[in-house]
Amino acid sequence: MTSPAGPPPTGGGSEQQRLKLLAVTACPTGIAHTYMAAEKLAQAAASRGIDMKVETQGSIGAENVLDDNDVSDADGVIIAADKDVDLSRFVGKRVLTVGVAEGIHHPEQLIERVRSAPVHTAGATPAAAASGGGKERSVAYKALMNGVSYMIPFVVVGGLLIAISLSLGGHTDPSGGLVIPKDSFWMDVNNIGVIGFTLMVPILSGYIAYAIGDRPALVPGMIGGWIANTGDLYDSKAGAGFIGAIVTGFLAGYLVLWIKRVKVPKFVQPIMPIIVIPIVATTTLGLFFIYVIGKPISWVFERLTDWLSGMTGTSAILLGAILGLMIAFDMGGPVNKTAFLFGTGLIATGNQTVMGMCAAAIPVMPLGQGLATLIRKRLYTEQERETGLAALFMGCFGISEGAIPFAAARPAQVIPANMLGGAVAGAIAGVAGVEDAVPHGGPIVAVLGAVSGVPMFFVAVLIGTAVTALTTVTLVDVSERRRKGAAPVPGLGVVGPLEPALVGVGAGAAAGGAAGAVVAQRIVASPSAPTAEAAPTGTPNAGGTGADKKANADADTKAAGTPAAEADGEVLSGYLTERTVKVALDARGKEAAIREMAELLARTGKVADLDELVATALRREEQGTTGLGEEIAIPHAKTDAVTAPVVGFARSAEGVEWGSLDGTKARLVFMISVPEAAAGDEHLRILALLSRKLMDPGFRERLMAAPDEGAVLEVLSEIR
Repeated sequence: MTSPAGPPPTGGGSEQQRLKLLAVTACPTGIAHTYMAAEKLAQAAASRGIDMKVETQGSIGAENVLDDNDVSDADGVIIAADKDVDLSRFVGKRVLTVGVAEGIHHPEQLIERVRSAPVHTAGATPAAAASGGGKERSVAYKALMNGVSYMIPFVVVGGLLIAISLSLGGHTDPSGGLVIPKDSFWMDVNNIGVIGFTLMVPILSGYIAYAIGDRPALVPGMIGGWIANTGDLYDSKAGAGFIGAIVTGFLAGYLVLWIKRVKVPKFVQPIMPIIVIPIVATTTLGLFFIYVIGKPISWVFERLTDWLSGMTGTSAILLGAILGLMIAFDMGGPVNKTAFLFGTGLIATGNQTVMGMCAAAIPVMPLGQGLATLIRKRLYTEQERETGLAALFMGCFGISEGAIPFAAARPAQVIPANMLGGAVAGAIAGVAGVEDAVPHGGPIVAVLGAVSGVPMFFVAVLIGTAVTALTTVTLVDVSERRRKGAAPVPGLGVVGPLEPALVGVGAGAAAGGAAGAVVAQRIVASPSAPTAEAAPTGTPNAGGTGADKKANADADTKAAGTPAAEADGEVLSGYLTERTVKVALDARGKEAAIREMAELLARTGKVADLDELVATALRREEQGTTGLGEEIAIPHAKTDAVTAPVVGFARSAEGVEWGSLDGTKARLVFMISVPEAAAGDEHLRILALLSRKLMDPGFRERLMAAPDEGAVLEVLSEIR
């Protein structure tokens, strides 16, 4: 039980009056700003004579975890995070919640603000900073991103399996579109893919609910999503699709939160989260959707069909544009299905032009969103770019659902862009008289000979795709500028709205789960520069004051007697040796510096392809600078051009322009490379330790002053 927050201590000089603060830092990737914010907060507290313990929720798990005694004695808690952090343990304490960037850039201000922050109560929304950068994402946004992150694998696996089965085992049939023989191997592959697609909507709904209402909300969220996607349950020819799933996810999450607030007898409380809440919420939500929400959806579906039936004599351009808008709106939902079934029904009457308009619009969404991730990489995370490649493949086979993760993540930007591109494609196909003899779309139907007017069909698809891609990146860029209050800055770590897709659920101290596993596999290729810091192994009270850390580091060095560099000739777990240290970097530009650093790494014999290593590192720079400020740069590459993890270090007397956020030239340059198949989190720990130590001005001064390679290694041996 925590003691309630009282008036902030005035600090009269005695130990009893010394202010005691806690902090939790976390960024979406758990690599860079998590640890930078922790170090900056600890340094700011130490300079003011304030005791502070900082818990980091990074990709290698929660470290320096705050225990009950810490919380009980604390006068305030600072949450500097861009992901969900469990606040239930801080009930009764002053809690200030801000974005992680605030912890890096304004730690002193946060320490002042937390003294007057509101006291956190059970179920309350945390207080956020009133102004400044690093704005915290809303609960709704984090919940949506959580659902999207869990849905993406189902979209990718299901879509790709369906596409492969259609391409290798399907053939055109005028009565049934692209047909796969029922008893064939490829039908089994197709069925597995269909299962993935069937599950993706409930997964989206379930994990939106989970992020809001925690574990009791998972079942009602998933069942609600299944109901939303199953139109037969409410007399509709098509389910509500991913838009319906988003609705049921939020309804389930907030319904569970409301039920949790109901006072019940003590003997009932243990079964509330596992029996009572899931049953009540699932039943209530299911019946509400079937009898209240489902009926209007069915009515809209019928009215849209009647409306389209009366437009068959309308201008081909107008009809094609309207069908394209509908196809692109919800990608499998009732509006999409209305247009699709309208075109399908007219094939039997001999009118194949309407299906031709639909067929041209169907692939535009996944192709356009995939193209957008290629032309403006900095706006997208690593996971989102990989999803974009899968979307491109699905688009070629007419699987419009490949764009759903993008539309669910950024509906205000992606859906209008999709609709504009779909309308353009449909209109061009309409005016050109493109015909499609089978109820399917995408380039695959043209390749298999089901489309007449093939050249104009591809023109329509390509122009629609380009319109969607260009509109998307424009709208996303504008949205990010507005959110941040300035132009997006490459390398800041938050490179696009899908970063919170790596949040996981509920987060809290267990935030290093599936999200952390994904990041652990992608650390070096991540859009965030590896500016992580972690609690050094074996260091007491790793989250204490900056003075404590320095004292511990000095004590370790003295106790060792002989520097690690002299004892075994290597530091940083052997990733950096005297062969990979250079005291004077010759290069004056970034590209030349990266090549020189790659040549330095090649001295170890662990570089199999020097040119590929350089190219990979330069591609990483295109996503955002690895210049971290404070005259530091850490270019990095995850590539099979190296056979084992290796780290190099070089100094530049004049400095190299690296595009750092603070405008400083890079004088201390570390280059890290690991193979694609590098397993475990040892290199993550090394990067964390390195980045934390580089936040110490004294350490940087000693590193700059070291006269030769041996002296440099001796300084670097302090990192442990």
